[in-house]
Amino acid sequence: MKQALSMQRELKNVQKQLAKQTVEYAWKSGLIKVVARGDMTVESVKIDPQMLNPSESRRLEDGITSAVNSALAAAKEQAAKEMSKLTAGMGLPGMPGM
Repeated sequence: MKQALSMQRELKNVQKQLAKQTVEYAWKSGLIKVVARGDMTVESVKIDPQMLNPSESRRLEDGITSAVNSALAAAKEQAAKEMSKLTAGMGLPGMPGM
């Protein structure tokens, strides 16, 4: 029980740290850049002015979707690495580190 409470406190600490960590994904050589945090939120989106042409609206929409999804995937991977550090060696079923 003591170990579970300790792990719960550590989990909260890791979640706070992840909320501060960021990853960036640049779509098409930087035409769209998305910065995501480890808590799976988007911090910012930067769009190159050449993407603002009205005739390119579909491309812009596709680019934003792709960039956001890629940034969130990178943030999720980063979070998984941090969580596996927390559970390493604990032998918990279904958790990394078994």
